[in-house]
Amino acid sequence: MRIELELEKRSNQHRFEFYGEGLPEVDLEELHGRLIVVEGADSVGRSTQVSMLKPWLESNGHAVLDTGMTRSALAGKGIKQAKEGLTLGPISLALFYATDFADRLENEMIPALRAGFIVLTDRYIYSLIARAIVRGLDAQWIKSVYGLALKPDAIFYLRASVPELVPRVLGRRSIRACLWRGNTESGRGCLLLLGRQRRSIRAGERIQSRSAQHRRRGVL
Repeated sequence: MRIELELEKRSNQHRFEFYGEGLPEVDLEELHGRLIVVEGADSVGRSTQVSMLKPWLESNGHAVLDTGMTRSALAGKGIKQAKEGLTLGPISLALFYATDFADRLENEMIPALRAGFIVLTDRYIYSLIARAIVRGLDAQWIKSVYGLALKPDAIFYLRASVPELVPRVLGRRSIRACLWRGNTESGRGCLLLLGRQRRSIRAGERIQSRSAQHRRRGVL
């Protein structure tokens, strides 16, 4: 498989780099693992691909850590609660996601890479940067925030058209529950969230375009 061949080819000359200043006191020479990113829009199938790729890599003798957005012990739960309450502005939300990423990078990804693991991540900084830009934040500022990130070994970007994504997103159980609750207070809040989701879908093509630009330019 292409992934296996690529990992073997780079094994003797591999060395990680940060996009910017990086995390302090991290010796890149100690990182012997590999970082693989699976990117793409909501409901495009990232989790499905990660769930298939992880056991395949493990069956070929690799130790694998899988991670993804909002999974950090420090900030993951808080992000989910804040999104449910619709309480955060774009800057606060962007910094909350950056905190989540930094915590996972320092306490999960880098230790795993140091131990020689393959780190398989469902989304990375590209979606976070693209989302922040679409929401009106300054491009250079948000890129500098994620200067602490490592450059991955491979990025797999899953694409689907916005018309294909709309029914998938609207078919989620959480969205159907919003519609069922109707006129209750929680229902109105959830319908507001649904409105945001629809606007997010309409912004999908712009996000995909931004992500493609970041990949071509090396992101930062």
